[in-house]
Amino acid sequence: MRFAIALLLFALPLSAAKKPTVPQLQTQVKQLTTERDDLKQRLAATEDLQQELMAARKSRDLAKAEADVARKEVEQVRASQRENQEGGDAIVKELQGARQAAGEAKAEVARIKVENESLQRKASTVPVEGDLVVLGEDLTPARAINLNRITPRLKSSRFFGSRPKGVVVVNVLISEKGDVLAARLIQGLPGDTPEAREADEACLEAAKRIVFDPAAAKDGKTRFKVWQGVGFFLD
Repeated sequence: MRFAIALLLFALPLSAAKKPTVPQLQTQVKQLTTERDDLKQRLAATEDLQQELMAARKSRDLAKAEADVARKEVEQVRASQRENQEGGDAIVKELQGARQAAGEAKAEVARIKVENESLQRKASTVPVEGDLVVLGEDLTPARAINLNRITPRLKSSRFFGSRPKGVVVVNVLISEKGDVLAARLIQGLPGDTPEAREADEACLEAAKRIVFDPAAAKDGKTRFKVWQGVGFFLD
């Protein structure tokens, strides 16, 4: 059984207006969301870029929240103008605060744009031999060579008569040479018993002993580093 962990890159190109208004900011946020969703479908991110992506998303959410605050403040100012024309000084101060918030939102949007352009450049780079990539239709997955000869080493004296049963799925990092560089548990046996935990650990160790024919481009000439899933059926 094989599984692939897909890592996604998000790039959110935004455009900033010369003289931002609240409607323009709302339009920019909408455009940002639309372009992000579109780019999300086209880009395959690597695990190394995931933290950068999360930071970009947090920044985008912050900019959106600040834009919402600015819009609400402007609406409050306009309402105050209609209700009390004599409160000019207070209205001016509130309007200045709204403009300041809108300016801060504009600066945050510009910063997100720069970050996402950087992510785009990284994602559009053609991978070379040994790069960590996400499996797709243009790649041939790694193939386990000795999986049938790999058995999790359970302590028979402990598990005799109560041997755990079920499926354990392990995600392995396979180098461009077919070696397992790392392994992590995706799905363990149900329950939190010592037997289940020890069986999960045995499957992790077994996964590290698997030898693979590495993942490669369709032409078979360029080999890559990938994360793939390996399943163990305990019966």
